Amino acid sequence: MATPLSHFSHEKVEGVFWIEFDDGTKKLATLNLAPGIRVYGEQLVKLEGKEFRIWNPYRSKLAAAILKGISIIPIRKETRILYLGAAAGTTPSHISDMIGEKGLLYGVEFAPRVMREFLEKVVSFRRNVIPILADARFPHKYSYIVCEKVNIVYADIAQPFQSKILADNAEFYLKSGGYAIQAIKAMSIDVTKEPSETYKKEIAHLKDRGFEIIDVVHLEPYDVAHAFVVARYR
Repeated sequence: MATPLSHFSHEKVEGVFWIEFDDGTKKLATLNLAPGIRVYGEQLVKLEGKEFRIWNPYRSKLAAAILKGISIIPIRKETRILYLGAAAGTTPSHISDMIGEKGLLYGVEFAPRVMREFLEKVVSFRRNVIPILADARFPHKYSYIVCEKVNIVYADIAQPFQSKILADNAEFYLKSGGYAIQAIKAMSIDVTKEPSETYKKEIAHLKDRGFEIIDVVHLEPYDVAHAFVVARYR
């Protein structure tokens, strides 16, 4: 296994780092908010008294989008995020690292079995993550938990009408001028259509619901038939 040599901040994305190895490679990483704890078997790297978690782009669409050159990722220290489709917590855990102890991530997940994994692997070790067992199609049902406007609504959900679900949640919880981040999963929306048609339809819905599209990247080779969108709420 290659030996880590050094680290430096990513040139565009706050809270993300490059780790350089002695074989000439470099990999994305975040500074581990829960030292010693792995979430999905990721490599832990210690450099200069700090512990970093190597971020696998084949396991996280956000990491893939960063490597594909997305122009902006509006996640910062102290950001408030509503994350739809938290699953077992791979990407939410890295976002937790990025936003730091004063940030907050509300993680919405519908499947009880997956939520148990999220609780065991992520929530148990991170005070800046709040789990919500709920269906993201009905945002009013968790308004008693999300009692504030957030800076970002992040949607990574494998079901039809993905952009509608994101926009419905934005109407409830997103600040004016806040951001939407969406991983569009074409095959989860309509397997009969070309992915490019599905992307256009989903992006058009965001525009119709008051979003300004900032950037779109396709995630191949990390994820097939996936597009990643960053938009601003007007």
